[in-house]
Amino acid sequence: MSTKPTTTDLEWTELDQRAVDTARVLAADAVQKVGNGHPGTAMSLAPAAYTLFQKVMRHDPADTDWVGRDRFVLSAGHSSLTLYTQLYLAGFGLELDDLKSFRTWGSRTPGHPEYGHTPGVETTTGPLGQGVANAVGMAMASRYERGLFDPDAPQGESPFDHFIYAIAGDGCLQEGISAEASSMAGHQKLGNLILLWDDNHISIEGDTETAVSEDTVKRYEAYGWHVQRVAPKPDGDLDPHAIYNAIEAAKKVTDKPSFIAMRSIIAWPAPNAQNTEAAHGSALGDDEVAATKRVLGFDPEKSFDVADEVLAHTRQALDRGREAKAEWEKGFAAWRTASPERAAEYDRIAATELPAGWEEKLPVFEAGKGVATRAASGKVLQALGAVIPELWGGSADLAGSNNTTIDKNSSFLPADNPLPGADPYGRTIHFGIREHSMAAEMNGIALHGNTRIYGGTFLVFSDYMRNAVRLSALMHLPVTYVWTHDSIGLGEDGPTHQPVEHLASLRAIPGLNVVRPADANETAIAWREVLRRYTKVFGKGAPHGLALTRQGVPTYEPNEDAAKGGYVLFEAEGGTPEVILIGTGSEVHIAVDAREQLQAAGIPTRVVSMPCVEWFEEQDQGYRDSVLPPSVKARVSVEAGIGLTWHRFVGDAGRIVSLEHFGASADGKVLFREFGFTAENVASAAQESIAAAQR
Repeated sequence: MSTKPTTTDLEWTELDQRAVDTARVLAADAVQKVGNGHPGTAMSLAPAAYTLFQKVMRHDPADTDWVGRDRFVLSAGHSSLTLYTQLYLAGFGLELDDLKSFRTWGSRTPGHPEYGHTPGVETTTGPLGQGVANAVGMAMASRYERGLFDPDAPQGESPFDHFIYAIAGDGCLQEGISAEASSMAGHQKLGNLILLWDDNHISIEGDTETAVSEDTVKRYEAYGWHVQRVAPKPDGDLDPHAIYNAIEAAKKVTDKPSFIAMRSIIAWPAPNAQNTEAAHGSALGDDEVAATKRVLGFDPEKSFDVADEVLAHTRQALDRGREAKAEWEKGFAAWRTASPERAAEYDRIAATELPAGWEEKLPVFEAGKGVATRAASGKVLQALGAVIPELWGGSADLAGSNNTTIDKNSSFLPADNPLPGADPYGRTIHFGIREHSMAAEMNGIALHGNTRIYGGTFLVFSDYMRNAVRLSALMHLPVTYVWTHDSIGLGEDGPTHQPVEHLASLRAIPGLNVVRPADANETAIAWREVLRRYTKVFGKGAPHGLALTRQGVPTYEPNEDAAKGGYVLFEAEGGTPEVILIGTGSEVHIAVDAREQLQAAGIPTRVVSMPCVEWFEEQDQGYRDSVLPPSVKARVSVEAGIGLTWHRFVGDAGRIVSLEHFGASADGKVLFREFGFTAENVASAAQESIAAAQR
């Protein structure tokens, strides 16, 4: 472990130091003005953040989408002012009024950084540890992108080579998700990832001795990271020279991610608030803010005071960014000339267009044959993998069950990994038994751009992933979750593995589309619709969760209306429908069998398959009414989970065949029979609904 730098090439002037101190007082002023927030970390981290944004990172503040830029992730999102002050100083589009409106309605400076809301913010952070995993995902995506477009270039000489920087706090590294992600990064030898740890020993409850005693640096050594510890200045302030030299040393280590521990004092140099838990999440108070300004040589009577010469100095980042981008574009143009086919592929992918004829590769499954939808999904992935090179993904150690192996001969692994098919640019990701970080890494991959990512596990384990899934929806990210073993139909594993509340719970996340196809052909159409929705034609992206069966289900003729989320699978015979049966997934065929019984009894019955409630509700009222005519009050929904989703579709006279308790350990067919998921029970519920509708 390296403990101190040996050389310094950092140019650090009085204006640089004044800019750092300006960031500190701006953070204190912003929190003081609104009356709440987290000033202390932003104050102590200012030298590190300034060094990154002004001295280290390759970026162009005037073009936040530049593909050649380095990425920055503030995992410690509560310290959003650490980022906002640098975005302001460097000229990313924030101005002083934005800092003055911190945490207020309509502001571009919300309490935690939000992707798509504030220019220069690469990801939404707040839940601790998510940003660490996002950064790992970005580093993975960067490597895969290089493999798509420039795999043979020497290290560091490709226009697709760049670094991912992240700052994490004590809280981030206590969260389990960061341990999962850091283990993955070490295993993958992500040499393009540099994580700076704000080791300030403070959390909301006080000194971290309340909860932590391990040696974090040794932990990262054990993960396989290159680790360094940089000492502060004698007065306790972070040393930008030491930080800069550590970063430069880290950039030279290409076969390991790098971890830089920075011992800091929270709220430095506030005379009374420094090194206290109060400085973590509370305004310092007028007296303490004034005292801090005196220590730093600022006028205590002035707020949001930024000297013209300081701003002129820091806004030179715009000139440096323009020059860096121009230099990069020379290399990019040379690459385009040397690799015209790859350049054409890059243009297509960057435009989020899919290859010509890709839909023709989708399999069509023979009607009448029983196929598990997880197996159908696997067939779709293997078919599309050959023609959509940007599509990649894997599973949280359940690939054989999730059917998520897009290419069994190509694994995303470092070149020296002993497994057959190991390839640093491989197609199949082995996320390991790390569901939570898998989801957040997928977010990072999507945020990085130029690839299309999916990841699988059992539906019941979506609980482990939920926070990251919620952030997928919050950021409108085009990630695809492949959740299999979607009901009690999985059988003997029992109630611990049988999802009951999960479908309704996931549908409750705004912006997440949950897709539960009825059969193999609906599965293929669902995948097609998911991929189509990731193009710019559809505007904002959205995450999708495919809920797929373990057990085989009957296959019906394909119906293009499945892409509308709900459609008439079988029409009533003998007149206007007296009752409508609505099913999803493996319960659709039960509704179909119940229809046969009802039709035999002279009751015209329509069966509606509704693979995606969210897609259905996007359709115009006319289409929705054509599928679920308001005049037909008798309705029955059937889904092997709790019934929360279905009340608004069946109405007062409707009946819901659901599972309002946990499952049991037995054969799936036995469980369906014992818990009432039978054609007879659905038909009986239909009779009850018809009677209720006639009252």
